[in-house]
Amino acid sequence: MTAPVAVIGAGGRAGATVCRALITAGLPVRAVVRSRARARAVPGEAALIVAPDPRAQAEACAGARSVVACTPAEATAALLAVLPRPAPHCVLLGSTPRYSRIPDARADAVRALEAAFTASGIAGMLLHPTMIYGATGENNVRRIAALARFGVVPLPGGGRSLIQPVHAEDVARAVVAAVQRRAVAAEPVVLAGPEPLPYAAFVRAVARAAGRRVRVLAVPVGLAVALARLGSALPGLPRVTRDEILRLTEDKAFDITPARRLLGFDPMPLEAGLALTLPRRDIRE
Repeated sequence: MTAPVAVIGAGGRAGATVCRALITAGLPVRAVVRSRARARAVPGEAALIVAPDPRAQAEACAGARSVVACTPAEATAALLAVLPRPAPHCVLLGSTPRYSRIPDARADAVRALEAAFTASGIAGMLLHPTMIYGATGENNVRRIAALARFGVVPLPGGGRSLIQPVHAEDVARAVVAAVQRRAVAAEPVVLAGPEPLPYAAFVRAVARAAGRRVRVLAVPVGLAVALARLGSALPGLPRVTRDEILRLTEDKAFDITPARRLLGFDPMPLEAGLALTLPRRDIRE
């Protein structure tokens, strides 16, 4: 019998999507969650294990073919520290904000995870997805669709900075490929959409997918932060933080050649991903 794949954080958005993709690929899954309350999104075909702390999670990985960690960076680093040696093959999910120049505690945690993974000597790979859209409960795209109802979206600098979002299903397929190939990479591998585009073009694409037309209004960064703060205080408007506004001014364009070469990564075009994410009837209702 094929050894299972242990998915840590299986109850989260990324973890549940990865579980489904592994099961679809015919791989047995051991879904590891912190509590029963976190198990609602876990597919019924997965073997469920409740493990509330890193040591219990490490024990749940015994005999696994691979360990896939879909947990926040701090939790993943804590798991690496207590995995028995020799450890199973590992596939870890980080995030591209680690490349941001804007001070951010979460980005620092991902950088610390990189260092911990390198020091551990464990075989596997660390995957850094860009902004993920399309997962159940994800709100990156839906916040923009909500703003598009007003016909105008203010963006710092007019949204000229580049973005390269990736669909959740593409991330999950990359994880499956990493497990199936027992892929190993000395450096983190970025998962992103097929090509970068200006943030303004992304906003317009989201609006079109939602059946709306929108005009992008160029505003100074300070005004964008003030508008976001005001909007967050009004009911029915999405919450956007100051740091999110500041990160809109950074280019987030990445070379996905390593992912293509190591994992056969072939991400779907943005229009196709948005069609799956935003059925027009959902927005109009």
